[in-house]
Amino acid sequence: MRDLIYMRQALDQAHNAWALGEVPVGAVVVHEDRVIATGFNQPIGTHDPTAHAEIMALRAAAAILGNYRLPGCELFVTLEPCAMCAGAMMHARLARVVFGATDPKTGTCGSIVNLFEQEKLNHQTELTGGVLATECGQLLKEFFAERRAIQQQQKAAQLDGA
Repeated sequence: MRDLIYMRQALDQAHNAWALGEVPVGAVVVHEDRVIATGFNQPIGTHDPTAHAEIMALRAAAAILGNYRLPGCELFVTLEPCAMCAGAMMHARLARVVFGATDPKTGTCGSIVNLFEQEKLNHQTELTGGVLATECGQLLKEFFAERRAIQQQQKAAQLDGA
């Protein structure tokens, strides 16, 4: 039940990304059973390839706690993290990461590789996947379907104007 509550809040953040034309991925950081930071995808609008939802939430949480390490914190994200985000989570020393939908193209929590199970790494983070996976995945499917439809309309308009 607790994981569902926080994942729903991450889904709310994903809607913020969609509203800005960004891939709808959202994240929240939880410390002592309360959300202390949120983030959503913003790489297009910020012209920053590192502005993934997870990174935005980690940056905000670090600023709030006044520490680049986030021990005792959990991160909830709607899409399985990529290598960059997983690395940042490990450097932040998160206690736990919870994700929704899997990412078969870039996911590093089991889809492509599982960085969180590498015993040689100096920090181990608990990992839970598949929380509200259907809802998280459906949001992404709807976004990309809408994007494809817009692109088809633009192509049709160009052909009509030619």
